[in-house]
Amino acid sequence: MVEISVVIPVYNERESVRPLVEALHAALTPMRRSFEIVLVDDGSTDGTWEALRELRAKYPHLHLIQFRRNYGQTAAMSAGFRESRGAIVVTLDADMQNDPADIPALVARIDAGADVVSGWRRDRKDAFLSRLLPSMLANELISRITGVRLHDYGCTLKAYRREIVENIRLYGEMHRFIPALASWVGGRLEEVVVTHHARQFGRSKYGISRTLRVILDLFTVNFQLRYSTRPIQVFGKWGLYCGFAGALIIAAMVLGHLSYWIFGTTLGADLIKRPFWVMTAFMLIFFCLQFISMGLLAEIQIRTYHESQSKPIYTIREIVEPDASVG
Repeated sequence: MVEISVVIPVYNERESVRPLVEALHAALTPMRRSFEIVLVDDGSTDGTWEALRELRAKYPHLHLIQFRRNYGQTAAMSAGFRESRGAIVVTLDADMQNDPADIPALVARIDAGADVVSGWRRDRKDAFLSRLLPSMLANELISRITGVRLHDYGCTLKAYRREIVENIRLYGEMHRFIPALASWVGGRLEEVVVTHHARQFGRSKYGISRTLRVILDLFTVNFQLRYSTRPIQVFGKWGLYCGFAGALIIAAMVLGHLSYWIFGTTLGADLIKRPFWVMTAFMLIFFCLQFISMGLLAEIQIRTYHESQSKPIYTIREIVEPDASVG
């Protein structure tokens, strides 16, 4: 194993890779720690892979991975985590907007005891309406839903302990939620202000469609954080709400019908004559049964998942063995 692995997803960044690799070597070499630079080419079509192969001849620390097609940043990040060997894993973008000179500060916080150190682009060099404002709103939304407060979830410049990334499986656009997922397994999070540069080469790959995918993945992360080991509690809760509302309507109709026969009031007759209330009551009862059934099926699937993979429902930070000499 090496001490530090730098994992970088790359997609159509031919102009950026050379200054990026040079800046990384300039930042990492003075640290006097063993390192590797893992560059994952996510199906580039502009000659990025050829540029990386040329750089490999000069920089032996490069570890190159090429996808057969474009799978997305999360897949590239996941492949980099799997193929890297470092005890500390650092991620950043390939567009030179993240500054490799900030890496020693992040690694120092890991050495001091943090499990995840997230970069905060406090002075961000992006357009306000198209990039900054959506990012601010997204950061607030993610922080509220996950309960993990970070100023900048979208900053790719982060550092992780190896055991954190090994216990997390990534799908969709979930790489930006790693700090929230890490907190779920008991990781200690810190945030460090980092430098942000304006893009020098190419164009941004981010758009409104990606923002929508991130929002949808946020629901998945929220469910994982809150109910991944007890799905019956979310499905069953909504089932009981529906069942209680349906039973309340039926009780109102029965009481109204009895009052019509006993006291001659027309309220019960009016309720029974309106099919809307009858249909609503029985639909709510039906939804109750459906939600509870879904919860039970989800419970069976969760147990099958954990037991088939021998996956524990807990994570251990440290074990102190008893002294063998004490008997």
